[in-house]
Amino acid sequence: MRAERRYIDDADVEAAIEEVDDSELVPLLEEFVHLPRGRRRTLHLRSLLIGLYLCTQDTGGKIVLERVTDILYFRISPRLREVLDITEYADSDQGFEAAYAVVRRLFHAMKDAMNPSPLPPNGHLSRSEAHALTAAADIDDLAERERRLALFTEFVLDASVRPLHSLLTELAEVSLGVDATPVRTFSRGRRTSGPELATDPDAGWYVREGDHRDPDTVSDSMRPPSPPTKKGKPKASQDKKKTSLKKKYLFGYDAHLIVTRDAEHDAVLLDDGTPNPEVLPALVLGVALDKPGHRPAYNGLKVLNRLRERGYKPGYLAGDRAYNNSEPDEWQLPVRAMGFKPVYDYRADQLGKQAGTHGAILVEGRWYCPSMPEPLINATIDLHAERIDRETWVRLIAARRGYRIMPKENADTDGYQRMMCPAEAGKAQCPNKPRTLGSGIHLPLIDPEPSPAGPLKVCRQRTITVSPEAGAKQWQALDYGGPEWQRVYFRLRNSVEGYNGYAKNPLAEGIESAGSRRIRGIAAQTILLAFPLAHANRRKIKKWLDTLSLGGERPRRRTHHRRPKKEPRSWTPTGHLAPAA
Repeated sequence: MRAERRYIDDADVEAAIEEVDDSELVPLLEEFVHLPRGRRRTLHLRSLLIGLYLCTQDTGGKIVLERVTDILYFRISPRLREVLDITEYADSDQGFEAAYAVVRRLFHAMKDAMNPSPLPPNGHLSRSEAHALTAAADIDDLAERERRLALFTEFVLDASVRPLHSLLTELAEVSLGVDATPVRTFSRGRRTSGPELATDPDAGWYVREGDHRDPDTVSDSMRPPSPPTKKGKPKASQDKKKTSLKKKYLFGYDAHLIVTRDAEHDAVLLDDGTPNPEVLPALVLGVALDKPGHRPAYNGLKVLNRLRERGYKPGYLAGDRAYNNSEPDEWQLPVRAMGFKPVYDYRADQLGKQAGTHGAILVEGRWYCPSMPEPLINATIDLHAERIDRETWVRLIAARRGYRIMPKENADTDGYQRMMCPAEAGKAQCPNKPRTLGSGIHLPLIDPEPSPAGPLKVCRQRTITVSPEAGAKQWQALDYGGPEWQRVYFRLRNSVEGYNGYAKNPLAEGIESAGSRRIRGIAAQTILLAFPLAHANRRKIKKWLDTLSLGGERPRRRTHHRRPKKEPRSWTPTGHLAPAA
């Protein structure tokens, strides 16, 4: 016998109505979703958004338009359908198809108003057709649609963190981790150099290695250099056939996620085994989709700009190497101008001395005295080459502090900063600054190399002015490899990677799978991804609240098992130090 319809509880529907109304998404969409005039509409944008929200609650974070139709027309009580002005359809195959057509048309109208791509999906465009459509597109119109899509995702995600929004905006700094994680699209990829595009023309191949771009689209000059071979290990013969895994991993998009995390505190449990309520959970605040490996800096900045406009105070910012390998004008300088303090890791070919200004040298992101000993400059290079062991590397990194160029004052509004050598700052002794000699054996004695041209500018003057462009590509706010760098960098990077895994859980949102995002095109994929991410935020907040011990009561749920954490000083670029016996 056919099962009787089971309505969604009115309280849940009313909560969804309140959530959508508070998000202010409806007025936003009504500004640019212009529907054709004609017969009275049987479904409004407000009702569609409520259906999308209820669908994520019903499916564990997934959006399926058939399920949305079933919820709106057949699982909401007649009283609330009347409140939402939803037309009644017969509970039959014909009635369902008619209702589904209404939902589908309205969703596509909303999606088309935010579609920043000139290429239509669902067909195999030839490359000449794609080039012609792209050339004929109105750039300003596409930019406006991209802005609308960014606003839409912002409103959806903001609504999901509303319970903690006041706490986030009250923080002195909001530190962020940025990362691009691959998500599949519901389309079979075509050969990059082939004559036709895939049915999702905005997607691309994700590559497991390097910068994640399809190797067919990257010239040899743009590829990162191969890692150096270790000493004593001969290179494999070029004639020997390689049997490595395929490079192409999936066809889809890079989802650039911005995840917030408390960079100053670990999520250490209290004495009663419950989480600290002052340490908020990691939450995603922004997302942008693009082809894998394409424009990481552009997509990251697009979201960061919106976060700043939403009132979040900039703090530390950590991303993978795809971001800090961008051109300084595209990533490093803009994020510093926003007030963020970048924290980076480096490729093997970027270690050691990286730049110089007024005689000062940039070593792994920080400015140092030009007379810093070579073993300290090349400590990380020597570690990778196995010329020193891990314990020695830790000692050498700590010894760099005595040679660091120190700030005399904060940077001005244009990013220029007055700085002074370590001897001038009272951190070292130097013959070029005779008044600093005899300050005590606890301070390092700098041994400058004589030069016919005389001392360098940083050695002659009391201070120098460092421009933001000097060493901009590699500069960072913390000493590379030091304890504070390890705490901040790994907290942020681990949080964003952990969130990726949390939202990709196939038993929950499963964002990597394309099964619940079967509408093609970058606009549809972004919309269908924003709602699952918002659901993941709500799920995370609820789980966090359930594990707190409030008012002296025991928590509703125990926190997940936490592995013992390694001490920050035990990390090195080639592995952790061996535990003390």
